[in-house]
Amino acid sequence: MKWLTFTFLTFVLILLLWATSDLPSRANPQSPANVHLSPEFTKLTETEIHVPNIVSAILADFRGYDTLGETFVIFTAGLAVLLVLGSHGRKKKDPRKK
Repeated sequence: MKWLTFTFLTFVLILLLWATSDLPSRANPQSPANVHLSPEFTKLTETEIHVPNIVSAILADFRGYDTLGETFVIFTAGLAVLLVLGSHGRKKKDPRKK
């Protein structure tokens, strides 16, 4: 069983390394996000959204569903932690004892 786990984790590591090799380099001004998305978001924020803070406009309007999904994941993780830690201290009462 350990051999299967090791093989699977090695495969996942190789897959992740291969996938990250296709990402654009960090702080590259010619990356697709900097060339296509950033100017469009900046232009639309000023003309259509009318929000003074550009970060709030992008997070709330353009990426609203993404932000909602991230909030849901954090809420679910917090709830899971509370359930795991909260159930540890409870003890069942013996119905025979009063």
